[in-house]
Amino acid sequence: MSEATQRGDVPVMLQERPIRGGVNATLAHDSAARHVSGEATYVDDVPELPGTLHLYVAMSTRPHARIVALDVSMVRRQPGVVCVLTAADIPGVNDASPILGDDPVFAVDEVQYAGQSIFAVAAETMEIARAAAKLARVEYEDLPALITIDDALAADSDLLPAQTMRLGDVDTALRNAPHRISGTARTGGQDHFYLEGQIAYAMPGEDNNMLVHCSTQHPSEVQHNVAKVLGLPDHAVTVEVRRMGGGFGGKESQPSLFAAIAAIAAHKTGRPAKLRLDRDDDMIITGKRHDFRIDYEVGFDNDGRILGVRFDQAARCGYSADLSAAVADRAMTHADNAYALHNASIDSRRMKTHTVSNTAFRGFGGPQGMLGIERVIDEIAFALGRDPLDIRKANFYSSNGGDITPYHMEVTDSIIAEMVEELEASSDYRRRRAATRDARSRLQGWISPAQSRWHRDGTGRARESGAGRGRGIPD
Repeated sequence: MSEATQRGDVPVMLQERPIRGGVNATLAHDSAARHVSGEATYVDDVPELPGTLHLYVAMSTRPHARIVALDVSMVRRQPGVVCVLTAADIPGVNDASPILGDDPVFAVDEVQYAGQSIFAVAAETMEIARAAAKLARVEYEDLPALITIDDALAADSDLLPAQTMRLGDVDTALRNAPHRISGTARTGGQDHFYLEGQIAYAMPGEDNNMLVHCSTQHPSEVQHNVAKVLGLPDHAVTVEVRRMGGGFGGKESQPSLFAAIAAIAAHKTGRPAKLRLDRDDDMIITGKRHDFRIDYEVGFDNDGRILGVRFDQAARCGYSADLSAAVADRAMTHADNAYALHNASIDSRRMKTHTVSNTAFRGFGGPQGMLGIERVIDEIAFALGRDPLDIRKANFYSSNGGDITPYHMEVTDSIIAEMVEELEASSDYRRRRAATRDARSRLQGWISPAQSRWHRDGTGRARESGAGRGRGIPD
């Protein structure tokens, strides 16, 4: 051991030094001034070329049905309508999926969610296209529809193969645990609600080349899908993205559908074509965050340490695979969050429902996986009458290393315990929690006091004093 280390001196290489260079410089974002002044150019700000067509996508009104008949003859005859696109008008492959080839641009024979694209109208204006689309005659034969995760589980409707992770001996750990609890945690879906909606503007070029301005997180994927749909080599398609008005995962795989439809119209007519979704149509057609059902069983000791835990995760994927396999995998690998689960079983099912195909969303399955273990920690605290923070601290991965994750990776650099200890002190957590508990006890004595009086004939009268303030008490 060196003399400096024995004295407790910090080695020179570990001493804090001021940051130098560009990293420490105060620089404005390249587009900051244009953003705040409204001068930043988005896809809908690209000057429209003469002859630009505007597209409207006609959607299924049924969650699961056979298409018995589709008659768009009246739509085609409307003044201002240039063409109506169906699956028959696709020169290449009728697919805009990211991986498995199961996302048709236009439904053929069967629809699998309310909002699935059936045909598109290209017209001189969006108003003409929208009005004309309503004149189509679509006959359906309804089929059984699975809407919720519970529906899919009851029907054993797995879209993708189930996956499993195991660590230790869960059955023995649960059987021998002093305490056991079980329950279910659920997370709902969530719309991305990017400020700039889905939009694509396709411009035909020489030799069947296609330029597509598109709001997308994944230009190369849009390029591949547009080329596939048009039956062209990838190099014949150029996708340009100057900036996006938000994405959050909703513009990873989803924009391919709209870029493909715009490109088909431009390819067929030789005219530029723009597809810009209204907000309501955007929310109906596009995928959301995956909602999950997580069933759990946990065994723990008197100090709240987890001895064994079992998670059964079920994700609502929707009608097609999209990116669901990776999202569900991520939920599995985040099921431990920051906690050492020495005996763990994590099962994941990826359920098919007749709903929009759910997709990437910030966190990509991680938040759903972490919710399960955080719910377990809270339930242990409630069962033992302990502060949930103390239960969390008792289960953190060791800062000394040696703990193994459920996917069999050693955790060698866990700093969560140190961080939480520092935050607990800097936030004055214990005092503030005690003060909150005392305040809640006092408030319970005066908020909306109620009295009731019952008479011998079975009638009664209830009286409550308080002001409504929008919380359900009559003013």
